[in-house]
Amino acid sequence: MDAANISAQTGDTKKLVVGWFSFTCSEDSTILFTELLNDHFAEWKTLVEFRHLKALKTKNSIENLDVAFIEGAISSEKQATEVTKIRNNSKYVVAIGACACNGLPSASRNMFVPENMSFKTKWYLENFDYSAKVKKLEDVIKVDDKVDGCPMNAEAFKAALWKYLKLFKIVENA
Repeated sequence: MDAANISAQTGDTKKLVVGWFSFTCSEDSTILFTELLNDHFAEWKTLVEFRHLKALKTKNSIENLDVAFIEGAISSEKQATEVTKIRNNSKYVVAIGACACNGLPSASRNMFVPENMSFKTKWYLENFDYSAKVKKLEDVIKVDDKVDGCPMNAEAFKAALWKYLKLFKIVENA
């Protein structure tokens, strides 16, 4: 849907307040999202306040988000704490991409057999702040919606965005 198909806005200043976050993954969905902005930025900037988007902004906030789009699996206690803070500051959370939705491929290390691990792999796991297991997002926080794929399915992402634009009455149901 494009700006020409928006039936009406409920006000010129009301916008959907979103954050985009990335955890353990290849960040391919973040790349795809920035590519989507090439085609949709003019339209979306009138409808969406990007309160947190580290790929494009240096001043970011997680406070009072309508929707948090979260890419990636959770692979440490520090990440679990951070994602819990995001959840506590968001009305809705959308898991973005395969790692967030089902843990894979990031969670493939959960299947490593210790005696078959290389020295380097063991060293990384012992010397960095990794949890024993990599978790999909909903194993750590409540997830309201999912956009699967590696990278995410672009059409499913746009549908999710429009769902929340309608839910928050930024645009009318068409």
